[in-house]
Amino acid sequence: MIGVSKLLCDTENFGDSLRYAKGVHGQRHGAAAGMGPVLSWNITRTCNLKCVHCYSDSDSKNYDGELTTAEAKKFIDDCADFKVPVLLMSGGEPLIRPDVFELVEHAKKRNIRATFSTNGTMIDKQMAKDIKALEVGYVGISLDGLGEANDKFRGKSGAFDRALQGIRNCLEVGQRVGLRFTINRYNFHDLEDIFKLIKEEQIPRVCFYHLVYSGRASQMMQHDVSHAESRAAMDLIIRKTEEFKDKCEILTVDNHADIVYLYLQYLKKDPVRAEKIWELMMRNGGNRSGIAFGNVDPLGNVHSDQFTQNYTFGNVRERAFGEIWTDESNPILAGLKDRKGLLKGRCGICKWLNVCNGNFRARAEATTGDFWESDPACYLTDEEIGIR
Repeated sequence: MIGVSKLLCDTENFGDSLRYAKGVHGQRHGAAAGMGPVLSWNITRTCNLKCVHCYSDSDSKNYDGELTTAEAKKFIDDCADFKVPVLLMSGGEPLIRPDVFELVEHAKKRNIRATFSTNGTMIDKQMAKDIKALEVGYVGISLDGLGEANDKFRGKSGAFDRALQGIRNCLEVGQRVGLRFTINRYNFHDLEDIFKLIKEEQIPRVCFYHLVYSGRASQMMQHDVSHAESRAAMDLIIRKTEEFKDKCEILTVDNHADIVYLYLQYLKKDPVRAEKIWELMMRNGGNRSGIAFGNVDPLGNVHSDQFTQNYTFGNVRERAFGEIWTDESNPILAGLKDRKGLLKGRCGICKWLNVCNGNFRARAEATTGDFWESDPACYLTDEEIGIR
């Protein structure tokens, strides 16, 4: 996750302390010194929508074997013991799980910041009040286009209106909320209108996700944006970040080519700002799946991130999360913690390896069959990465 607002406008938000604090780069098992990783936790696979890019291939049905309330609380206790700072509760649709607020309350008692990644369609006025009362740190609501474009993507008519109302309901009660948008060829041309929506609705945060070819999204790789479109999207995001300043926190997710592109653009137009970007990008160190970020699925299986659930390192029913996360007997987990010597192709010889760390492994494997090959979504030219 790249804090574009932090890099360009010196804004300060919660996540920046986990991304850009001194000592972050070089950690092996956590987000910062003395901490465990930020965890994306799929608390259920059940969902009321059927999105075409869903990495968990969720549907509106019950799935067997999910963690019970008691098992989930024990997992939260283990996370607290390992100093996990944030549990990002996702799904499926996390708000569908009947005990979700009980789990949030338990995380709060154990000093873990709970956040939601949700489609927002279930957040009526009362639920927004309940979320606010629980002091949920953040609610990220997914929109992948405007109106019917979003509904087609989400597989349900009316999803856009309900999600937007969910955002409005959160804003009305003072609950911190933001928009999540996954860029692809179907909605690339909606980016300008999404920024208009953000301005009109006074939405204080937006995360622009790059498509990762996992789950149902593995069928969409041919519909990813081109490298030229990725660069155009970043040009627009840069302009809008400069325009919005501290009125909206803007981030990009799942492509660390973005931070190098930012730096190269500012070297041309503002070398002083470029030096600040350089300092922060060196502190971060790029993709940290398996280090500062991990995932636990509804069955309790531990993965390096939510898009790489084809590799499992253990199950929290059998061992404490911290034991699993620090056990480097699995070659994939061990490799992710120190991957530079394993990377192949352009990634292996890129001069920006220290600030990108090989980008996203799930995309590399989906397109080449080799986990350590180059990430095809890197849109930097050979000249820009120093191999021509």
